[in-house]
Amino acid sequence: MFFRKWFEPKPFNTGFLPEEGGHLVHYEEYGNPQGIPVLLTHGGPGGSAKVKHVAVFNLKKFRVIAFDQRGCGKSQPFGKLENNTTQDTLHDMKRLLDYLQVKEPVVLRGGSWASALMLLFAEKYPQLVRHMVLSQVFWADAAYTSRWELGEAARFYPDFAEKMRNAVPAGESFYEFYYRKALSDNKSEQLTAKNLYGAYERLLGQLNLPAAVEDIDEVSLAYMRIYMQYEVNGFYLERDEVINHLDKIKNIPAVIIHNRLDFVCPVEQAYIVHKALPQSRLIIVPDKGHVSDKLHQTIRDEIKKLDKVF
Repeated sequence: MFFRKWFEPKPFNTGFLPEEGGHLVHYEEYGNPQGIPVLLTHGGPGGSAKVKHVAVFNLKKFRVIAFDQRGCGKSQPFGKLENNTTQDTLHDMKRLLDYLQVKEPVVLRGGSWASALMLLFAEKYPQLVRHMVLSQVFWADAAYTSRWELGEAARFYPDFAEKMRNAVPAGESFYEFYYRKALSDNKSEQLTAKNLYGAYERLLGQLNLPAAVEDIDEVSLAYMRIYMQYEVNGFYLERDEVINHLDKIKNIPAVIIHNRLDFVCPVEQAYIVHKALPQSRLIIVPDKGHVSDKLHQTIRDEIKKLDKVF
């Protein structure tokens, strides 16, 4: 049996945005320097940009700009929480396009947390966006997320949800308790956060409970701390901020891809965004989980179709 080696493109330009707020934001450019610009970032909050997400584009036709958000991936200082908000990230996205002298409207590509960022960026700068490719749509709405995680989704995992709740002292906020544990210098407290709330997202949509981990590395700890800082601060957004301003981008074409049984980000979020955007197409993948091979293949197939769009 022959296996096709995965093609890993090399960037033609890498660097950092000028320091701001104590942060150096890392970026990489791939493909055709004269091609149609694509702006791409990662999920989380707390993840990092992946070359495999770049490689699905036709790099003879597109100029893909990938960046790591503040405190994430190759951005410096790694794990820094100060001056790290949604508004800072949107500001960095605009700075990045200006810094790289991108003169034409861009294609936005983002999944999960990055889908919220792309929608927010398009709402703020609709004139800078020509197309969006969104997957695992997430509104980044604190009230919706809390209601889903601690209520509706918990019906399918009552044993694990009870374990999470029982660890929280009476009178203390659920999310603030786990955030405090994540920020602790005590390894035992860090592991409490990791093995309870930190495991919940990986658990949702799966049939088996995750095994507890006995250690936590620097990358996982930074991811958890950044994510929980955003969560306890309501993702630094007003209530329903993403969906309340979709009318500003109703003329921007978009393709939206989402698993039918995504228990991290319910497909309802993708469906409501699609209904508000007349120029969008919604592909509901008949699969489960927040990520899956079938979802990734559908994303690849839809990105290939961009060759015929432009």
